[in-house]
Amino acid sequence: MTSSPLLLAFDTSGPHCAAALIRGSDLLAQKTEEMSKGQAERLFPLLEELMTEHRVTWENLEGIGVGIGPGNFTGIRLSVSAARGLAVSLGRPAIGVSMFEALTFGYDAPVLCSLDARRDRVYAQLLNDTPMTPVHCHFDDVPLPSPKAEAAVIGHRAQELADRTGGVVLQPAYPLAEAIARKAVSRLDKAQGPAPAPLYIKPADAAPSRVAPPPLLS
Repeated sequence: MTSSPLLLAFDTSGPHCAAALIRGSDLLAQKTEEMSKGQAERLFPLLEELMTEHRVTWENLEGIGVGIGPGNFTGIRLSVSAARGLAVSLGRPAIGVSMFEALTFGYDAPVLCSLDARRDRVYAQLLNDTPMTPVHCHFDDVPLPSPKAEAAVIGHRAQELADRTGGVVLQPAYPLAEAIARKAVSRLDKAQGPAPAPLYIKPADAAPSRVAPPPLLS
C-alpha cells in the first residue's frame, strides 16, 4: 500500500446513491443523490463520473469501501455485491463499513448510535466502549451503557436517548460516503479478512422482490 492510497467508497443502504473518492486523508470528491428507486441503474455511472472528474481509472484504486447497513435489504445487497465484484475483478480489497461505524466516525468517546427501523423500532449499537452487538428492538428497550459512561448519542431520536444516558447529542462528523471512505482507508492495512457481507440484523419484513438483486459472490 502506498502512503496515500486511493479508495472509492459507496452506499445504497437507504433512499440514496452516495459515493466518495479519497486519497489518503484527502477527500477528492463526494456526491449523494436522493432516490427511492433506481440505485442499481445509477450506481456505476455515478462512480465513473467521480473518477472521470479526477482522471482516475478503476486500475488506480487500491481499495473499495462499501456501506453494509443496516438499512434497505435490496439496497445493501446491491452495494455489497458491487463491491465484492469489483474486488475480484480488480484484485483489490473490499472493506465493509456499517452505518453505525460511519455515523460515529471521528469520535473516540463512547457513542450510542441509533437508526430508524420504523414502527417505533430502532437499530442500535454502542461504539468506542465495551463492545455491544448491534440490536433491533423497540425504542423503549434500547440497551443503555453504564450510567457512568454518560455516552453521547447520535442518530434517530438522539435527544431522547441522550436524556437517558446523560450524554450529549452529536452530529455526524462527515457525510455518509466520506465517512465510509475514511473508515475503509483506516482498515486497508488489515484488509485481509472475509469479504464484506450485509449487516441485516433482522429478517426481511416481506417476500423478496420479483426483480432479483445481484447475487453475492462466494
